[in-house]
Amino acid sequence: MKKGRIAGAFCTGFLAVMTAGCGAVSSENTDQGMQLIEQMDYEGALVSFDAAAANHEDMQLICRGQGLAYMGLTDYENAVQSLETALSYSGPGIEQLDFDINYYLANAYYKSGDINKAVGVYQAITDLRPEEKTAWYLKGTMELELGIPEAAQADFDRAIGVDSKDYDLYVDIYRSCDKFGQQEMGAAYLQTVLQDENARLSDYNKGRMNFYMGNYEDARLALESAKETGGAEAASLLGQTYEQLGDYNYAASVYSNYLETKQPDASIYNQLGICRLKVGDYEGALEAFQAGLAIEGNTMTQSLRFNEIVAYEHLGQFSQARIAMEQYLRLYPDDEKAQQEYVFLQTR
Repeated sequence: MKKGRIAGAFCTGFLAVMTAGCGAVSSENTDQGMQLIEQMDYEGALVSFDAAAANHEDMQLICRGQGLAYMGLTDYENAVQSLETALSYSGPGIEQLDFDINYYLANAYYKSGDINKAVGVYQAITDLRPEEKTAWYLKGTMELELGIPEAAQADFDRAIGVDSKDYDLYVDIYRSCDKFGQQEMGAAYLQTVLQDENARLSDYNKGRMNFYMGNYEDARLALESAKETGGAEAASLLGQTYEQLGDYNYAASVYSNYLETKQPDASIYNQLGICRLKVGDYEGALEAFQAGLAIEGNTMTQSLRFNEIVAYEHLGQFSQARIAMEQYLRLYPDDEKAQQEYVFLQTR
């Protein structure tokens, strides 16, 4: 797709019959670029993708990678252009890669502030794949942000209609509703699950449904039964339940016991650190956040880095906090809360 053309209903480039670029002689530079994205070296990734283009590697994968690198740099305008260009290399058939690119494109539209275009992409995905529950859910979430909850509810219902036993989906819907002030709508989905006599819910699912509904005593009972088999999320929710019940010391023991007996988990370290912050154990909080950051490939890096800065501040280590914040903002430059905090740190 040429620069300036808009990906409306799945992009004209997505549906057009177009030839792929020159036959790729290798994928070495493209692969290297994707590895650098995983390491959050987005500028280095762009250099690798430029080398991949010069080496006549697969242009669709190159442009997709460039889009992801620009997303990492929060340069959403170039991300959109790169992902639209990636779609212009689609062949006559609709491949899984085309759907993958469109999910990224919708996110790029959203991040750039063009929510309506994001909705259009999700609509096009569901037009082609009516069973694509993730697209229905994401479209509904966008509609909540646009202030049209009726449309959102209809799309959430379509998502659940695809797979009524996907309890993660119910929780995701609740979280989206909660975020945009539609708690009653979200709670109704969870209540439907709890009242379904045929659901045969596990203790973990009973516990988390009750947790998000605010039924903390019921959540505690179910999650205590699930903690041995429920994994990291069950332990995290059990600890958070005790926090909600005001027992921070026991909550911390739940997190610590999990970490002592199970695999290291960044999300549990993050929760343990937050809990220690609440009880004033700032040294312990800092240790927990740094232990989480030491786990390679974790998905909690942004939260852990920010919380590490908070711990430094509570300890009065403002120079360390300022250095860590500068590193944080290089990785996450669009975090407005962090930008405001950095202004404060510069005065200390």
